[in-house]
Amino acid sequence: MPSRREFVERTTTIAALGAFSIPPSVWATVAPRPESLSQGGAWNVAWPKRLTGKHKALFDVAEVESGYGVWRASAWAGQYMEVLKAPKTEVSPVIVLRHNAIVLAMQQVFWDTYSVGKTKLVTHPLTSQPTDRNPALLDETAGIPAPFSQAALHKQLARGVVVLACDLALRDCAALIKAKKGVSDAVAHEEAVANLVPGVILQPSGVFAAVLAQEAGCAYVRSS
Repeated sequence: MPSRREFVERTTTIAALGAFSIPPSVWATVAPRPESLSQGGAWNVAWPKRLTGKHKALFDVAEVESGYGVWRASAWAGQYMEVLKAPKTEVSPVIVLRHNAIVLAMQQVFWDTYSVGKTKLVTHPLTSQPTDRNPALLDETAGIPAPFSQAALHKQLARGVVVLACDLALRDCAALIKAKKGVSDAVAHEEAVANLVPGVILQPSGVFAAVLAQEAGCAYVRSS
């Protein structure tokens, strides 16, 4: 059973994320995600050019924490649009998934194949119960109510949010593939990259991505 302090902290987190009820119309009119940028053989460092808004923030997500780090980026964007009346074109969040949170960048099939939820002791963002689902991908189809359903990683990607993943951390995912399938490091890494949520951009490291985002004008937020 969680301690009273843990209960209060979790309840406070959820309340803070949902403090402002963002009208569905705000999300519905957000520009769609541009074509996925090819990662190819070279690192994609063109993404800072997409940060054209007046308000820029980097959400550094290093822990799974029920996916709250991803949700916080959506909450910030929604609150700026709701409270400050900032046009959607003037709000540019960036999410960096690194360290233990790299699994949030992986598709559900990877979670199922390698029992990520059980291994990482992941809990559901609303019920606090153990879950085998990637909490960053939960939306209305999984019973997540608005406005939280709009915070799902794939929903944010569809709104044009820049989401970056740490390649150093991805090696842990590749290690799981190598151990299970007995393939080479190169093949395991290639498969790990293929298991990233579509639209996520791989970077040399999470630190590299975080610094580059700040150089592009993003305020830094430790998001988990």
